[in-house]
Amino acid sequence: MKALKMAREPGYCLHKPTGQAYVNLGGKVVYLGKHGTEESKSEYNRVKAEWLVNRHSAKYSPQATGPTVADLCLSYLDHAEQYYSTSEFVNLRMAMRPLSVLYATLPAKSFGVVEYRTVRDWWLKTPIDKAAYGKRKSANPSKAKARKPKAKPAPKPDQFRSRQYVNKCMKRLLRVFKWAVGQAIVPPNVHDALRCVEPLKRGRTTAPEAKPITCVESSVVDATLPFLTQVLADMVRIQQLVGCRPGELVRITPAMVDRSTDVWTIELLEHKTSYRGKSRTLYIGPQAQAILKPYLLRGADDACFSPQESERQRLDAKHDARVTPLSCGNRPGSNRIAKKPRQAPGTSYATGSYAKAIKYACQRGKIDHWHPNQLRHNAGTAIRKQFGIEAASTILGHSGLQVTQVYAEQDHAKAIEVARRIG
Repeated sequence: MKALKMAREPGYCLHKPTGQAYVNLGGKVVYLGKHGTEESKSEYNRVKAEWLVNRHSAKYSPQATGPTVADLCLSYLDHAEQYYSTSEFVNLRMAMRPLSVLYATLPAKSFGVVEYRTVRDWWLKTPIDKAAYGKRKSANPSKAKARKPKAKPAPKPDQFRSRQYVNKCMKRLLRVFKWAVGQAIVPPNVHDALRCVEPLKRGRTTAPEAKPITCVESSVVDATLPFLTQVLADMVRIQQLVGCRPGELVRITPAMVDRSTDVWTIELLEHKTSYRGKSRTLYIGPQAQAILKPYLLRGADDACFSPQESERQRLDAKHDARVTPLSCGNRPGSNRIAKKPRQAPGTSYATGSYAKAIKYACQRGKIDHWHPNQLRHNAGTAIRKQFGIEAASTILGHSGLQVTQVYAEQDHAKAIEVARRIG
């Protein structure tokens, strides 16, 4: 988790025309009395301390009507960037998108049920990719006039957000306004009113249903491995054996691995539920140990799986497959085409880059796309089938069996066998 940054302290200033002391609190000027007096300094300390804790409050807004919805969004994103993980911050920023489109200048305290339902309707009716419905206008006006206007195709049902996605976005907005109540930006009745709007129900909305995340066939995973680098292929194999989350896998360092027993353990300090005070331990068996062992020969605090190493492997494989003799054409490091990568490989993977690498491998191999989270489902299902749901819950790191049932699919073969005998 990122460390929370402190707000910059406002200064004790002199207003020369009147001789008064003042302080600028985020655009709002507060006069403190005659400059240099103990009373003005005492008032400055009180106002400054109050503002540092409640700087987003409507009390310190420079607008007469209080902070706008846009001000609220910016203040919350400033808080969320330090408070949440990178992926959740991106999700929150996306959830606020219709607020900036529809109600940027509306006073935050005036945001009510009607506006909340309008935002939800925006999610339901706005296609996922507008660029897919016709080409963009040409930057050259002469060419734009010469072209005949083409009718834009109607968006398809699968190009709209799912019911589950819309409900998640609206739930995140509720979190924004709950935080705003705690910061005295909006009155409590705003959040109370928004909570009364029920989420979209299955079968009672035009929004499509999201496809459930299920297991991925082992044959599909095996077919993908040849199109991955050795580093990425080993990450996939370890995740399938251990059943960890992608975010847990990419954080592993040699210092975390306890090799004092025959089954290695990894105690994670940062994980999905660490802010709730819960612990998370990964259990590494013999098969996973054989894969992980070569990656422990590096700095104690360095990430075991490095994008830089993976990129070197990719370039080496590309060089080995070279057909043109080295005496002809471009040699390694002497490419005449000035092609700079969008972003240099880092020292550790992020969950997004890990998922994208698998996506590109599936595209190269013309394989059905699958996600790293599905490997967790594979592990949970296999453990539940062989050892029971309680063992699966322990390995997956769940505090309740109900959560494990989402990841570990039931063994229908057992149910069929029971029905065959007693049904």
